[in-house]
Amino acid sequence: MQRPHASDEIRIGVIGLGFMGRTHVAAIDSARRAGLPCRLVAVCDGDERRRRGESVAAGNLGGGAAERLFDPAAVRGFAEPEALLEDDGVDLVNICTWTDSHVPLALAALAAGKHVIVEKPVALQSAQVRRVAEAAAKSDRLCMPAMCMRWWPGWPWLRDAIRAGRYGPLRSASFTRIGPAPGWNDFYADESRSGGALFDLHVHDVDFIRWCFGAPSSLCAGGDARHLSASFRFAGGPLLVVAEGGWSLQPAAGFRMRYLACFEEATVEFDLARPGALLVHCGERTESIALEGRSGYEGEVMAAIAAIRSGVVEERAALPTMEDALAVTEILEAERASLRSGTAVELDGPHGRARSQEPAADAAERPHGALGRRTPPRAEPRGRA
Repeated sequence: MQRPHASDEIRIGVIGLGFMGRTHVAAIDSARRAGLPCRLVAVCDGDERRRRGESVAAGNLGGGAAERLFDPAAVRGFAEPEALLEDDGVDLVNICTWTDSHVPLALAALAAGKHVIVEKPVALQSAQVRRVAEAAAKSDRLCMPAMCMRWWPGWPWLRDAIRAGRYGPLRSASFTRIGPAPGWNDFYADESRSGGALFDLHVHDVDFIRWCFGAPSSLCAGGDARHLSASFRFAGGPLLVVAEGGWSLQPAAGFRMRYLACFEEATVEFDLARPGALLVHCGERTESIALEGRSGYEGEVMAAIAAIRSGVVEERAALPTMEDALAVTEILEAERASLRSGTAVELDGPHGRARSQEPAADAAERPHGALGRRTPPRAEPRGRA
């Protein structure tokens, strides 16, 4: 990866200014205020008001920005993605659009010589994610899926505790991520485009579980794409790993993000909604672990900027890769197969690919739009966590 000149800023463009686009804009501003040499220089969205910095959107987790996202006099605004990608004054592109536009936009950004951050899920089919992984492998540009839980306060702490054996062997871990169905756009109700909670929400926990334990040897899922629970088995791993994700709560119930990890010598619990989110129980004693105030969104953007700036291979390798996104997508496909069959699915290889692959996506599941067609994918923003 080429290293920028020491005096150079990382000039960033954001495509899509829904909740996630707003959140990326805020994270870029936070990185700049923290001293990282970076700057928002361009945005792309089909809504002229958003291009003026007037974006308003909703999501599960805190984020976004003030009413005025940025100074439109200092940030170039584009209605179409190609125009932003052709801008030589943009080094890094953050893709925050509908899922079915991620792959063509990421491929076009890499072809234009840009570094890329792609919101999750990268795609609903592993074959589509593989296209980006292959293009990224041939490029010297950074191409990173936005797996924000790897930086969310209290979550890398758990991984470190597991890997260090801080409280003895881990016996079980359960993860919960549930909330109301997204009501701010019809996109999420169309599972052929959003993948439902399985792909759009539960993906966070699948990536984190794989980051902690590697690829599962088998899994079994119950429920449906809207609300599911999955149990994972690992060769030599903990006896029980379970993750629940769903969009079936009433709006008044709010959003819930939790984990419970049972070690031989401690019980560790995280609850986003509780002051003092991370607690460690050892015997009769409970300790509250202080967590940094920075969000996972800020952490992922800062890590990407630092890796681009340094040009150090080891820093780049420490970030989530498109190979990771591919592996996670294959696990989600296996969960979808388990949901449909009602049976456990055996997995092979380092990725965790189902031994019996699902059939190719039908027309309703194929990505919508592609750069190179006469009508490119619009920079439609998405809003969610």
